[in-house]
Amino acid sequence: MTTSLPTTLSRQVPPAGPIQACDGQGLKALTAAGLAWLEQHQQVVNALNVFPVPDGDTGTNMLLTMRAAYKEIAHSADHSASTVIHQFAHGALMGARGNSGVILSQLWRGFARGIDGVVAFNAPEMATGLREASDTAYKGVVKPVEGTILTVAREMAEEAAQAAAETGDLREMFERVVARSRVSVANTPRLLPILREAGVVDSGGQGLAYIFEGMLRFLRGEALEIPTALAEEAGLQSTLAPGEAGYGYDVQFILKGHNLDVPTVRADIDAMGDSTLVVGDTNTIKVHVHVHDPGVPLSYAIKQGIVCDVVVENMQEQYQQFVMNRLPGPQDAASLRAPAPPTIRVAASTGKVGSVIVASGDGLARVFASLGVAAIVPGGQTMNPATEDILRATESVTAEQVIVLPNNKNIVLTAQQARELSHKQLAVVPTQNIPQGIAAMLAFNPEASLGDNVARMQAAIQGVMCGEITTATRTVEIEGVAASAGQIIGLVNDELVTAGEDLYTVVVATLEHMRASQGEIITLYYGENVPPDDAETLAGRLRARFSQQQVEVVEGQQPHYFYILSTE
Repeated sequence: MTTSLPTTLSRQVPPAGPIQACDGQGLKALTAAGLAWLEQHQQVVNALNVFPVPDGDTGTNMLLTMRAAYKEIAHSADHSASTVIHQFAHGALMGARGNSGVILSQLWRGFARGIDGVVAFNAPEMATGLREASDTAYKGVVKPVEGTILTVAREMAEEAAQAAAETGDLREMFERVVARSRVSVANTPRLLPILREAGVVDSGGQGLAYIFEGMLRFLRGEALEIPTALAEEAGLQSTLAPGEAGYGYDVQFILKGHNLDVPTVRADIDAMGDSTLVVGDTNTIKVHVHVHDPGVPLSYAIKQGIVCDVVVENMQEQYQQFVMNRLPGPQDAASLRAPAPPTIRVAASTGKVGSVIVASGDGLARVFASLGVAAIVPGGQTMNPATEDILRATESVTAEQVIVLPNNKNIVLTAQQARELSHKQLAVVPTQNIPQGIAAMLAFNPEASLGDNVARMQAAIQGVMCGEITTATRTVEIEGVAASAGQIIGLVNDELVTAGEDLYTVVVATLEHMRASQGEIITLYYGENVPPDDAETLAGRLRARFSQQQVEVVEGQQPHYFYILSTE
C-alpha cells in the first residue's frame, strides 16, 4: 500500500490514515484477504442454491477459482499492480470452475485490462478497473440475467465511480463498494423471481460480496476468521476453531481406488474433524478436513486405496502468524492446488473430428466410450472441471477439430472459455445434461466436417427431456411444488416437478412430466448408491406401468442422483 508519498508501505499492516494508492504487493494482500474471507463463507454460499438438490457448489467453484488465481501470485514480489493482477487473472482464467467461477475469472480479467500498465492504482483507476470488470463479465455471457453476480458487479462499479469523484481514499472507497454490494445482493430476489420464490439471494453475487468484504476487513485491520459463536449460529464451524489441542491441522489429499463409496468416506471423514469437504466419484475422491491428528484421516484413507497429493498444514502456526500480520502470509503453492480431475483418454480419434465429453460416474463413462468419444473429463455437479482440465483433454485428442459436450449447464461457460484459449479448432455443443450428450453423440460422425457435426448434434438435442431423482436438502416451494427436507424429488430439465416419500411414485410422476407415454424408449441410468437389483425391480414396475414403451436399465454410477431418466 502507498500513501500520497511515493513510498510503499508494508503489505502486512495497512496504514492508519488515508490510502491514496495500491501497488502490486498491496493488491496481493487484498486478494489474499478476499480469498480467506470467501473460504470462511464457502458453505454459506453453497447453501444458497435455488433448488434443494445435494449439489449446490457455487461457493466451492468460486473458492477453487480464487485459489487457482492466488496460486499464480503466491510467491510474487513484484510491486506493479498491473503485473500482479494480470498474473492473478490468468490463474483465475485457467482455474475457473462452473458458471460462477468463469464469471469471476472474467471480472478479474476485465479489472486487469482496466488498470493495465499501472504500477500503483488510485481511486479513479480502481473505478475504471471495476467498470471494465463488469463490462467484460457481461460480454462473456450470451444472455445476461439481472439479479445475478453480474448485477452485483455492475452496481459495485457504479458505486466506485461515484466514490472516486468524491474521495481519493481507497479505504473509504472499499467501504462504499462493499456497502453497495450488500444492498445489491439483498435486492437480487426482487430482480429474479426464482430467487424470491426459493427464499434465497443470488449465490454468485453473495460470493463476490464476501471477497470484497474480506478486502475491506484487511484494510480495517479486522480479523479474517468467523467467531465461533457466529459460526455455530449459522450452522457452521469456523475453519480456525481451536480445540483443546489448539487449532490443529488442515489436511488435504486425493484418494484413488475402485468402487469407492463417496457417501461413506464423507461420513467417516466428517466424524474425524470439521470443515469437511469430500467430493469425487468411485475412482477419485478429493478430501479436505481439519483435525488435531492428521494421521487419523490419512491412515483411514490408506486402507481404502492409494493416497496422493497430500498437504498437511499446521493451523496453529498459521493462526499465530495471522495474529502477528493480520493477514495470512504467502502460502505454499501446494496448499493452493485445486482438485484437478484427471483426463481419461478413451480412444485415439481416427476421423477428421474428435469429441470430448464431461461425465461423472464410471457407468456413464463407459456409455460414452461405446459411442466413440476421444476423451472424457470426469466431472459434473460438485466436481466441475476447470478450464485447464477441458483444455488438457482437447489437446490430448489427435484430431485438430474437436467438439466439446459439457453435459451440464454449469460447465457450458467453462467449455466456451476453453474454446477461446485452445490452439485447435474447437466447437462447443451446449449439452446441459447426460441424455442430451448421448443424443448428440448418436448423431456424431467423425468423418463429417466440424460444421456439419455441430449442426447435426445441435438438432439432435432439441426436445430431449432429462429427468433426475434425488433427495431434497431443504424445505422449499418453487412454482407450486412443495418439497420437505429429506423427501425424494424429481426434476425435469432442471425444474422441480414433484416430491414425495415413495421412490416409485416420484419416478412415475417425473416420467409423466416428461411425456414418457408418448415416446418409445424409457432409459434409467442408476446412480452409485443404487443396487443393480433395485434398479431392475423399479424397471419391472415401470414396464407394467408404461406397457407400450421399452424400458432399459443402464449402470450410470453418477453421484447424488438415484436415477437419471431419458425418454425418446
